[in-house]
Amino acid sequence: MANEIQQPKAYDLVGNPVLVGGIGQGFEATLNYRIHDGHDERTGFFNVGGGTGEHGQFAFAVDLTGAAFQLDRLFVEVYEESARDGSEINKVIVPVIYGPRIVAGYIGYRLHTVARGDTLTRIARDAYGTDGHYDRIVRANPLVISDPDRIFVGQVLKIPIGA
Repeated sequence: MANEIQQPKAYDLVGNPVLVGGIGQGFEATLNYRIHDGHDERTGFFNVGGGTGEHGQFAFAVDLTGAAFQLDRLFVEVYEESARDGSEINKVIVPVIYGPRIVAGYIGYRLHTVARGDTLTRIARDAYGTDGHYDRIVRANPLVISDPDRIFVGQVLKIPIGA
C-alpha cells in the first residue's frame, strides 16, 4: 500500500472545509494534496510518518473559501512528488460531491428512505418548501438516481441542507 484516502469516501457529499484522512508515506515524509473540479483547485502539502518508506496516519482540513468551482463534482487527490523528476507518483483520487454548489449555506444532509408513494418533487417540497428543487437531490445522489422520474422504495437519498 502506498497511499490511501479513507475519508472522504467516493461520492460522499462534502462541505467546506473538506476533511481528508488516511494512511500514506512519501519521500522525506511529505505528501501533496489537490482538490479540484478541472476549473479551479486548492493545493498544498503535509507530513506523514517518520521518513521515506514509513507509513503513518494523516488528517487535515482544506478550506475552499473563494474557490471558483463550476461543477458539483470535485476530486480529492493525494500524491507524492518523485525525488527523481518531480512527477506525481503513488497518486490516489477520490471523487466527491460538493454540497455548497448544490444549496446555499450548505451545512450537511439528511437521509431519506424512499417509501411507497414518494416522488422527488414531494421529497424536495418537504425539505425545501414550496420551491421543490428536486434537482438538488438528484445532484447530491449521482450513484443512486439515474433517472429523476424513477426512484424506488428502499433507496436511501442524501437531502442536502443549507443554513
